[in-house]
Amino acid sequence: MKSSFPSEGVFAALWIPTDSEGRLLRSALAAHLAWLRSCGVQGVLALGSTGDFPRFDLEQRKALLSTIAELAAPMQVIANVSDLRQEVCVALARHAQSLGLAGISIMPPSFYPVSQADQLAFFLHVSGSCELPVMLYNFPELTCNRIGLETIAAFADRAPMAGIKQSGGEFSYHNELIALGREKGFNVFSGADTRLNEVFALGATGCIGGLVNFVPEYMVSIFRACRKGSNEDITLAVARMKEVGSFIDKLTFPWNVSAGVVARGFEAGAPRSVVSPHSATLHGTIVADLRQRFEAWGLPLPRLAA
Repeated sequence: MKSSFPSEGVFAALWIPTDSEGRLLRSALAAHLAWLRSCGVQGVLALGSTGDFPRFDLEQRKALLSTIAELAAPMQVIANVSDLRQEVCVALARHAQSLGLAGISIMPPSFYPVSQADQLAFFLHVSGSCELPVMLYNFPELTCNRIGLETIAAFADRAPMAGIKQSGGEFSYHNELIALGREKGFNVFSGADTRLNEVFALGATGCIGGLVNFVPEYMVSIFRACRKGSNEDITLAVARMKEVGSFIDKLTFPWNVSAGVVARGFEAGAPRSVVSPHSATLHGTIVADLRQRFEAWGLPLPRLAA
């Protein structure tokens, strides 16, 4: 079962453009996905945290997964099925299977505290509802529930665990996850977009990041050089990723990702929550600053965005 799930690569934590009513901007998404594919991006995580999944209802998420699967082909698509309600997770997992997707990702339920034993029970319940490989998804800053090593090990022993996505501020956790992955036979994908050279040196096999949406060239080049043990100098790409991160970090996640999308020449759509005049102004400033950098760096506006 694990063979259908990617073992490595650069994946976009996909930004999803919608209008002011929350309706998908299909042509904008199609152009964006086509460009990502042309840049060597291997696939996408659909409806992850960058995709603002909590703001869509179940039927919207099903429809979005169907559309993304259609437009992203032949790139691999991993469906994030996370939700506070296990019945929603199960419905999305079964829908992902019906679409023939590469696998699913699961976060712990958010908002309420969840013990490690209950996290394991939740993950096993959702994974047992479909026949797809599973990637656990650790982002405690958003869920308020950190997935512990003992839970990951127990899940790997009892379910088709293919990988884990490590996001958030606990960079050192990569070390323990990678060591456990080697023992249990799963891969670690990092969300540390601006530190990819470091996580690949530790043994991570891929990344799933929001910045892939607008600077995939740098991230793909870092991945390829690190994974192949190439002598190619990635110093410039690493420095530019850190500079991009310094601009994006001025605004809160995930709307900050849309600033990069717009700066690179794509339609990002309307914010899906109320935004203050201050944040709207800051968004525009980041767009302008990033556009200036992209021009200076010789990153062209994609023809597909026209």
